[in-house]
Amino acid sequence: MISTENQIELGLIAKLGDLKYTYRPDIRDRATLEANFREKFQQLNRVKLTDEEFQRLLEEIVTPDVFTAAQTLRSRNSFTREDGTPLNYTLVNIDDWCKNTFEVVHQLRINTDNSHHRYDVVLLINGVPVIQIELKTLGINPRRAIEQIVEYKNNPGNGFTRTLLCFMQVFVVSNRDSTYYFANNNARHFSFNADERFLPIYQYAAPDNTKITGLDEFADAFLAKCTLGHMISRYMVLVASEQKLLMMRPYQIYAVKNIVKCITENSGNGYVWHTTGSGKTLTSFKASTLLKTNSAIEKCLFVVDRKDLDRQTREEFNRFQEGCVEQNTNTGELVRRMLSDDAADKVIVCTIQKLGLALDENSKRNKSREKRGLATYTDQLEELRDKRMVFIFDECHRSQFGDNHQAIKEFFPKAQLFGFTGTPIFPENASYKQISGDEKTLKTTQDLFQQSLHEYTITHAIEDRNVLRFHVDYYKPDGKNPPKPGETLAKRAIVDAILAKHDAATGGRKFNAILATGSINDAIEYHALLEDAQAERQLTDPTFVSLNIAAVFSPPGDVSADVRQLQDDLQQEKQDNQTDPEGKKAALQAIIVSYNARFGTNHRIEDFDLYYQDVQQRIKDQQWPDADLRKAAPHIPHHKLDITIVVDMLLTGFDSKYLNTLYVDKNLKHHGLIQAFSRTNRVLNDTKPFGHILDFRGQQDAVDAAIALFSGAKGEAARKIWLVDKAPVVIEKLQEAKHALQIFMNSYGLSGKPEEIAKLQGDDARIGFVEAFKKVQKLQTRLEQYTDLTPEQEEVIQSILPKDELNAFRGQYLETAKRLRDERASVGNRAGDDKSEEVVQLDFEFVLFASATIDYDYIMKLIADFSTRKPGKATMSREQLVGLIAADAKFIDERDDITEYVMSLKAGEGLDERAIRAGYLQFKAAKAARELAELAAEHGLSAPALQGFVDAILARRIFDGEQLTELLAPLELGWKARTQKELALMADLVPLLKKRAGGRDISGLKAYED
Repeated sequence: MISTENQIELGLIAKLGDLKYTYRPDIRDRATLEANFREKFQQLNRVKLTDEEFQRLLEEIVTPDVFTAAQTLRSRNSFTREDGTPLNYTLVNIDDWCKNTFEVVHQLRINTDNSHHRYDVVLLINGVPVIQIELKTLGINPRRAIEQIVEYKNNPGNGFTRTLLCFMQVFVVSNRDSTYYFANNNARHFSFNADERFLPIYQYAAPDNTKITGLDEFADAFLAKCTLGHMISRYMVLVASEQKLLMMRPYQIYAVKNIVKCITENSGNGYVWHTTGSGKTLTSFKASTLLKTNSAIEKCLFVVDRKDLDRQTREEFNRFQEGCVEQNTNTGELVRRMLSDDAADKVIVCTIQKLGLALDENSKRNKSREKRGLATYTDQLEELRDKRMVFIFDECHRSQFGDNHQAIKEFFPKAQLFGFTGTPIFPENASYKQISGDEKTLKTTQDLFQQSLHEYTITHAIEDRNVLRFHVDYYKPDGKNPPKPGETLAKRAIVDAILAKHDAATGGRKFNAILATGSINDAIEYHALLEDAQAERQLTDPTFVSLNIAAVFSPPGDVSADVRQLQDDLQQEKQDNQTDPEGKKAALQAIIVSYNARFGTNHRIEDFDLYYQDVQQRIKDQQWPDADLRKAAPHIPHHKLDITIVVDMLLTGFDSKYLNTLYVDKNLKHHGLIQAFSRTNRVLNDTKPFGHILDFRGQQDAVDAAIALFSGAKGEAARKIWLVDKAPVVIEKLQEAKHALQIFMNSYGLSGKPEEIAKLQGDDARIGFVEAFKKVQKLQTRLEQYTDLTPEQEEVIQSILPKDELNAFRGQYLETAKRLRDERASVGNRAGDDKSEEVVQLDFEFVLFASATIDYDYIMKLIADFSTRKPGKATMSREQLVGLIAADAKFIDERDDITEYVMSLKAGEGLDERAIRAGYLQFKAAKAARELAELAAEHGLSAPALQGFVDAILARRIFDGEQLTELLAPLELGWKARTQKELALMADLVPLLKKRAGGRDISGLKAYED
């Protein structure tokens, strides 16, 4: 049984030998790595470099910028030799990556000024290190190993910035049974932090989406020489606008391969079923760009529906590759580009509407050209009729089912058509009729595109944690019986339910929501009702904070061409606008006026598109703290949207990780239901455990039917995969987790009270508590967002862990985790200390302990309330206030200061919020000055000089060793005593500097942290 890290490493090297890698035990350090690279470089480029030339070449190509290194690896480059002649070179054979040499080295040690690191296994392509494989023993969670790689690589002066390791493309982490991989990147795209805004991590998979997790199987599937060459050359994307490396997911790779194969073999049409949120644009971009080099293809048109998708897709394509596609301002420009021989016009993004206008001989534009004696667009395009054209359709279940699709097929008989869809059309959900003689057949995705090229359903995506499960609450107005299917409830009852449940559904307003209504009239009525109900609520409850509400639906009457194009797919809204258009226009104007007043904007109905874009942006701005948005725009009263009322808009294609709730007062079914639900289930972190649906129409049968229809091969098990556990199951798990915490406490001779956590001795005990309570908190977070809890269930939850006790445990968790985190920071990469290794592996997940509503402003308001009210009359007592601060992760580095400040205040002193804020700032400044003065006295230094030294470091976030020398100069110490004094001073200063930096890095401080 292989178990030790060394045995796993030797087993992998043997496996790579079977895959025909050359094992290089002689390459163990920087010198031998560079000598091998020099040999391979000279062979490939048929050149002999002098020592001076080779050193200069290394200086030119080695860079701390990962993106620049990635470009150099994939490009033809130029170098000037000693005699002035140019040398055009590549680092690897970029024309055929399979023809490079593939080598494996292990225990490679790279020493730089600040780094003495050893790498388990490194794979070289033509002498260039491109894959680093870090191996762990079976008991180690690979997730923490990934975090370690990120922490190490982002340290200044590491081997990746000064040596050939800068060309590293992919990191692989495995404990033999679990294997993950992820792309290298510059620091801003390479984080794995406490907010859990993680870099993308992948597990490889087979074409049927089954995971390949074992190290040997992963090596066969991913590390085979030619496969690895293609993975780096074809299936990594360099995102120029963000200077970022992006890896394609396995299902994206299989889809692209199958499209390219279909085109190469000219074997008909096909469609790709990849669920909503799975990155269809990247897949289609890669398929399109790989076709650029296919001389048999005349043009590749990526066809989208509606103007906003045209703009969005073009921006996405250009994000992946700058200048990849140009703007098509009109049909004439589209025709010009289709006829152009320019390489930049080989791939074109256009809307199906523009393409339809060009191909329709009877369109107004073609008739107009004919009258003026000009060649019609159809005449001009005639020369392409017999050419091989490729059309790739985004979301192919939309307008493409109509006449435009047929026109394309008839005009370009040799064309190949490929469709992408997250929700295919089956016989059960087809609405378009194909009439052939007397026989009527439903038009399905299969009818149109002949064959499925790859499937990655929402079931697969949920299993992969690429999207979240759903929690569906079928609202019961009387607490017992849901409405009959499709039955409408009184709107005021629904509004009251939304206001009662919104804070729970959105995790205390950390997230926001969409309210889907059945008609424009309903949307108008809901907007008025929500405003009225909130005004009433504020009269009876002064503490109630109103929700920010907006409504979007297409304006009736004479609108701009942009809005008309937007309306093409909004069937309900189109139909509604036929009746009383003036009334609807007036209502929309009033809604926009209300919006302008709330958000300080000046939108008009005539510029509806700008209003619509602003609404979308405000939904996405939910991700930013209020304080940050206020700093950016201090004159605006409000910044975020809590609920956006819609009819058809935003229910397809719109993505925001901070949107988690859909209120449904609209009949939904089949693909429409899945598309709408999928607005809520983008992955964020453990504070967003599911996408939340609150259904007011009793549509359980429709939900079950949609799940069955769109589950792919796993139809029978789909409900269990798609839907989260019901509340009783989670409550039972919470009981078990709390019981496990109790048993853990008892095992250390403690009764289980939160205050006893401080008595735990040693890292083992503290680590045990962190792991045990984290499980409790995860379940608590899930239950807090359930909106269908009965009063009895709420009582059970409260009895398992009363709120005050939960807060006390949270405070103890944060105190313990902070202590362990600080210890981990000082451990660095020290080896041979088992306890240190356990601390290093610990995963804290502070994000679970940060409330959205309890921020700095909220705390200042509560302190002001405590100060202005008579003793005993405040919203919170001093002790409750301190407990609240201690239990929230946002205050982990400031909790001591705030707590001391609160304890120094007198109840009923009468300080308003402004005075409280000013007083706190003065308190912090005085405390900071006092700490520095004490430190200066302890080390025999001038207090003003030490203050100046600290201020200079914090201002630039750079530690300057020369300034430290100047600070200590008045002590007139010999070199040995000065070194000891320097280390003693910095041991006291490092934690102080890190605290005052507020979690931001200070360059150069690392040498004193270990």
